[in-house]
Amino acid sequence: MSLVSLENTITLAISVRDRHASAQWYQEKLGFELLYHLDEAGWSEMRTKTTGVTLGLGEQSEAKPGNTTPVFGVGDIVVARHALEGAGVVFDGETQTIEGMVSTATFYDPDGNAMMLAQDLSDAN
Repeated sequence: MSLVSLENTITLAISVRDRHASAQWYQEKLGFELLYHLDEAGWSEMRTKTTGVTLGLGEQSEAKPGNTTPVFGVGDIVVARHALEGAGVVFDGETQTIEGMVSTATFYDPDGNAMMLAQDLSDAN
């Protein structure tokens, strides 16, 4: 039995130099669908061909190829984080929230691989 109840979604977050150009590349080459560009956060999301899997494009001036972070959807990030912290899971700083959009929290597995929890705060949820 797991400590956290995950939703049937996952976002694979990657770093890119230009989200708009990358989104166009993924549309043209792989047929992914642009969901949105959130320019003020330097973030874009695309629907992949796999149900429940999205690709998140995080814009960075010096993108780090091979740096993919799985982002697991949860219904209540406070409850999920509390359960994981109670079991000794290490988190990187505070939970970050973009009001009306999403709350995220980065944590690490025993080998130091970064992963995130995300709670959808939009009305679509």
